[in-house]
Amino acid sequence: MLLCILWGALSIALAIVVVCETGLLQPGWLTGNVMAEYAAAVALELLTLIVIPLSLWLFKWKKVTTDLKQRNAKALATWGTARLLLLCIPMLAAIIAYYLFLTPTFYYLALILAICLFFVYPSEARCARELQL
Repeated sequence: MLLCILWGALSIALAIVVVCETGLLQPGWLTGNVMAEYAAAVALELLTLIVIPLSLWLFKWKKVTTDLKQRNAKALATWGTARLLLLCIPMLAAIIAYYLFLTPTFYYLALILAICLFFVYPSEARCARELQL
């Protein structure tokens, strides 16, 4: 299930890139709107600064480790989904913002969030290790 969420989010991101780069949708709708760009940049930068440490340290919190010990696979599905969505939703928002404003800031935010996905990749070994906390 966790791999489906991860690859689904990456597929959506790739679809957005393909649709905008091939010209099916014209990018840059809000290129001249400085106030909207500033608000989006501040919001996404703050969100990125919050969700990266939160998602990387989520499974070290006492409440999460206790829940993993009690409910095993159900807790792993819940907390693993939360961790993936913490990274994937802002990544998709940054990609959309990039194509709305055509500002490299949003591209770099999406790239940073995509790189962070490698640190929480839900492999079988990682899932087994997290259940044995």
